[in-house]
Amino acid sequence: MSRTARDLLDTTRRELAPGEHENRLVPLVAQGKAPVAVLGALAAEQHHVITSDWRSFLTLAARADQQDAREFFSGLGQGEGLALGKLAAFASACGLDADAVRAYEPMAGCQAYPAYQAWLALNGDPVDVVLALVANFSAWGNYCATITRALREHYGFDDEACGFFDFFATPSPEMEEQALAVAQNGIDAGRPADRARRYGRLLQSYELMFWNTLADRAEVFLGQSPR
Repeated sequence: MSRTARDLLDTTRRELAPGEHENRLVPLVAQGKAPVAVLGALAAEQHHVITSDWRSFLTLAARADQQDAREFFSGLGQGEGLALGKLAAFASACGLDADAVRAYEPMAGCQAYPAYQAWLALNGDPVDVVLALVANFSAWGNYCATITRALREHYGFDDEACGFFDFFATPSPEMEEQALAVAQNGIDAGRPADRARRYGRLLQSYELMFWNTLADRAEVFLGQSPR
């Protein structure tokens, strides 16, 4: 395979990698300082994110004109369904049952990410979106790996309660190779994927907004002034 898609992904991932201190919540969780109430808010916000992204991925699958792109987005949709099932155990460990999750009022700063994902589902070229998503997934996976270690070490959560973060913390080389094949086929067909970086930049910015909105809530619990 030509390295064009790989080069584009590597460049996008390198340029968009978040700085060490940009995410203010994950370090609090890593140190065991994030209140359990904020972890519960994380669970409830993720419930809204996952249910929205599931529909967005299926919409992208329906819009894609390449079979491999349809399969890629359909696979992501199936993954969201699996993740949603695992999320309930994390919410329960944080003291939230299904009724509490349904009653939770989401925060705008946390829901900007899935809102933009829904915009991409309707407006983005699927080839660009594939690269933007995969570039963003590496940061998300690293955050999940840090959180799942901290939940066991500092909060005493069991394997079931950590399953949601374990799921996303596990790298998937096969998924990345599938995404690269989708992107390369699109590029070879004359679609240059020139908006992948823009889409990736905005996804990364909205993801940091998600985490830092929750960090603001944590700082209130800790008696600090939110930034």
